Amino acid sequence: MKQQPANWPAFLLDHFPYEKNQTNNICLITGDSGVGKTTWCQRWLNLARAAGWQVAGLLSPPVLEQGQKVGIELVDLASGERRPLAQRRPSEAEANDLITKQWWFDTAVLDWGNHVLQQIGTVDLLIIDELGPLEFERGQGLQAAFDLLTAGNYRLAGVVVRPSLISHAQQRWPEAQAILPQRN
Repeated sequence: MKQQPANWPAFLLDHFPYEKNQTNNICLITGDSGVGKTTWCQRWLNLARAAGWQVAGLLSPPVLEQGQKVGIELVDLASGERRPLAQRRPSEAEANDLITKQWWFDTAVLDWGNHVLQQIGTVDLLIIDELGPLEFERGQGLQAAFDLLTAGNYRLAGVVVRPSLISHAQQRWPEAQAILPQRN
């Protein structure tokens, strides 16, 4: 997988082949933590809106304090509504808490995110930032994204997937194109 040129988001909008209701219109945005996947998606979103595309989905920007990532928000791209999705995992977590190695997730915000995804109709650009271990390995998190992506009611979809899970995503969507954003 090669890094793509800085203008890659614009190129995708102009040149990506489009076949309605086909799941091969998926780009997997992947890369290590901090490489700029969410920033890349935000740039793509801005370019699409400027081109008159209808955009929907979820973005997961970091919450930073003194330059350190301390949390994650979930943003509905259609409405702009933001909710706090995750915070650094506390040392003492309850057995029923939804946690990963680093993060404690708010299940009410995940439920809201799934509701947002379930309400999306046909759009030009669908962005899902991100599908991770909760979704691929545990069957939790933003599960509504899988049905939405399978339905194919979008011209183009971008799905953020960490490198350790890219094989899971490529098994699910074998025609998807993997993209490695350049470090910002």
